[in-house]
Amino acid sequence: MDAFVPPRALAAPIPASAGIGLRSAHQRAFLEGHPPAAWLEVHSENYFARGGAGHAALSRIRHDYPVSFHGVGLSLGSTDALDRAHLRRLREILDRYEPGLVSEHLSWSSVGGRYLNDLLPLPATREALEIVVLHVDETQEALGRPILLENVSSYLRFAAEMPEACFMVEVAQRTGCGILLDVNNLYVNERNHGASAAAFIDAVPAELVGEIHLAGHSVQEYGGEEIVVDTHNARVCAAVWKLYARAIQRIGRVPTLIEWDSELPPLSVLLEEANQADRIMGMRHELAA
Repeated sequence: MDAFVPPRALAAPIPASAGIGLRSAHQRAFLEGHPPAAWLEVHSENYFARGGAGHAALSRIRHDYPVSFHGVGLSLGSTDALDRAHLRRLREILDRYEPGLVSEHLSWSSVGGRYLNDLLPLPATREALEIVVLHVDETQEALGRPILLENVSSYLRFAAEMPEACFMVEVAQRTGCGILLDVNNLYVNERNHGASAAAFIDAVPAELVGEIHLAGHSVQEYGGEEIVVDTHNARVCAAVWKLYARAIQRIGRVPTLIEWDSELPPLSVLLEEANQADRIMGMRHELAA
């Protein structure tokens, strides 16, 4: 097992600038040099093993960069009880690395103890709301810290008792968690079933937003119809940049992540996308001044 790194010596807040996801293909660049990334995000579950090369690399990189942890496995919207072993392991790695931000998805992925390889959307109903509030409270108590909740992309619509933004805001207000606003997911949902991305952005109180995600997507055809899929395999498109500018104009500067999870480009491309996000945040600052 690699050497344990005292967490408090590493604790660093996430700056209100654009960061990138740390992927294995780019680890060597960070180990051998110091690429100009403001901060890095890792996927929590990738570090659940207690040793190995991943921990060895992250322990070194963590000395030089603020880090956030982003999870996909808690299934906060499921009617199943939370996986206590998952929570314990997550708490262990958070205590080890002291990330500046910790986030999960407003979704479900398990039923009857069986897990699906997807982040499935929730119906915006009072029943679902109560389950999520309970699970977020349990999660934050187990982790000893607040989390951020991310809105997810979807490819079908459930009957709803309230707008999705109102659902998310009520969860945040009742639990004390924050919101991770994924602008690309809003755009994907707007293209797929007409849910206004701008209206969602305008409905979320600025003080609840702790982070923004940006990503690329792909357009595929099924049964003669176009479906926009949240594939994280391309540059951020012009329409999403425009929505991001709207969000920054309302919310102000917040940590912003460039997500790219498949068909990875050279590291320089990710840094270019991060620079574009920083330019948009800077333009907002100039307008406010």
